[in-house]
Amino acid sequence: GEMRTLLGRRRLVAEIQTTGRDRGFAQRAALNAPIQGSAADLIKLAMIEVENVLEDSDYDCKMLLQIHDELVFECKDEDLSGAQSLIEACMQEVCSLDVPLKVEAGSGSNWQEAH
Repeated sequence: GEMRTLLGRRRLVAEIQTTGRDRGFAQRAALNAPIQGSAADLIKLAMIEVENVLEDSDYDCKMLLQIHDELVFECKDEDLSGAQSLIEACMQEVCSLDVPLKVEAGSGSNWQEAH
């Protein structure tokens, strides 16, 4: 009747006790929610940590927005390399898991170029 994310956030799935189409939906939600919810928990933790680390740094770099599992930053060219390394390290270490968290970073004058 419930699922939990890696970090313990709970989601009730009461419909799993029913029959028919509602139960099928609940079963799919119960399988998907821990994965999607855990990813959401991790990106939220990363956002908090990165913001704190950037505030304590001398880099002129600001977090602008989140798009699913990506964070978008605006950074001065001269601070890009250092800020990027700092952000990657911070995000990779945000949570200790049995598998490593991998972070990929790109840069460009717009979001499309960064990919």
